[in-house]
Amino acid sequence: MVEPLGVCVGEGSPSHVSFVARSMPRLGEYVVLHFDGMRVLGMVESITRGSISISGDILSPEVVERILSFEGQEEYIKAEVRLLGEVDSLTMPRVPPPPGARVYRADAETLRGIFGRGDIKLGKLLSHPDVEVYIDANRMITRHLAILAITGAGKSNTVSVIVDGILKLKGMPVIFDMHSEYVNAEFSGGVKRILPRLNPAYLLYGELKRLVNIDEKAFIQERYLREAHTRAMERVRSSSSGLIDEMLAYLEEIYSSDSIASNEKNSVSGVIGKLMDFREKYGDILDEHAPELVEQFELGMANVVDLGNVDEDYADVIVSHVLRKLLHRRKLRQLPPAFCILEEAHILAPAHRPTLSKYWIDRIAREGRKFGIGLCLVSQRPKSLDPNSLSQANNAIIMRLVEPSDQRHVQQASERLSDDLLAQLSSLNIGEAVVLGLMTRLPALVKIDRFKGKLSGGDPDIIGEWKERRREAEEALKRAQEEVEELYSGME
Repeated sequence: MVEPLGVCVGEGSPSHVSFVARSMPRLGEYVVLHFDGMRVLGMVESITRGSISISGDILSPEVVERILSFEGQEEYIKAEVRLLGEVDSLTMPRVPPPPGARVYRADAETLRGIFGRGDIKLGKLLSHPDVEVYIDANRMITRHLAILAITGAGKSNTVSVIVDGILKLKGMPVIFDMHSEYVNAEFSGGVKRILPRLNPAYLLYGELKRLVNIDEKAFIQERYLREAHTRAMERVRSSSSGLIDEMLAYLEEIYSSDSIASNEKNSVSGVIGKLMDFREKYGDILDEHAPELVEQFELGMANVVDLGNVDEDYADVIVSHVLRKLLHRRKLRQLPPAFCILEEAHILAPAHRPTLSKYWIDRIAREGRKFGIGLCLVSQRPKSLDPNSLSQANNAIIMRLVEPSDQRHVQQASERLSDDLLAQLSSLNIGEAVVLGLMTRLPALVKIDRFKGKLSGGDPDIIGEWKERRREAEEALKRAQEEVEELYSGME
């Protein structure tokens, strides 16, 4: 006969109950309550420890003396449990547990039946290291995902575990790699590195305007840029010239015209200068003959769009362009379903300023489910991430977060994150996470698996690099000295 962990006390509800424990439970541990012929699963969300005979009030010297002589025989352990549903169906009970209901530790077999269902193995339960946790890939992709943590908590490893799981299902992950972390990763399906080379003719006018850097209040410059773009697009279709060359030719023709007013001539000159700056700045990554980026994506491979060597404006345009094209192609069923992983999501979809990517992230977050496009927002600065985009992610893997403002921002976007789970975020170790959402049957504290392939991310070995540079310098000095000695010996 299994001895109960404790007994329910006080008032309970169909969602929460308190119990007094015989031994110390663990935060995040699963328990089973037996009452009214039901077996109801719950999670320990908070634990208190105290003594009836010793309170926090010190009113007299006698109380102090009693405290100092206290040896702990009269202490109690009280825990709060969030009820998660009946063990077999996970449907919530309609009645609260009665006082006196027995509370038992959940056994591994029960937990395997709950967390062992899914397509992608994510890790193991912190409270039960012998129980593996799987997630539902369909619900993860169609309902979107947020991976949030401070730098160094294990975000890249988590992304890699998920990508590898998708590749084992022969899926199509697309990683917008802001720091070139994944270009050499050893995923099971291989990596297809996609350079961010764009044919300007494929860009929307708004995307081009962003890169050319026309100010929002420069109305005359904006009018001439739009006019040049429209005319150039017509000419590009019937000539071998590039878009930018055609735009410059058109604007120079206007500038040379006698009919243009002098004040507008200055505006045209300004647009010409900005177009030339644009071509000089991005000349290495603009290609008039480049294929569409989405046409390079392959099923069963990790499609890594390498944005490590471009600035934030260009990265914004690339991400916006790809998301727009993906949504259009998926509506026409011209591409397989895709799972788009957006590293540094707070840069692409910031909270307090508009970006081109932000519009398409929000749109796919709302419409992507119908067309088979999933989003994964990865960020170490949740408070800087657009709350509307974050709230659309119905799944979350939340690792260590220290700042209270980041924690509160995440809680506001995730109704499933309780205050007690929130309090755990600052004490999680590397690779540990709170996993929430539709992709898992229940909220869980999980130790994420270690990605077995090579990954370029992680902290650099600063000391090791210093030593290597010093060794190289010493060897170079030694070779120079040997050459000098050899030279002098030859002269003798």
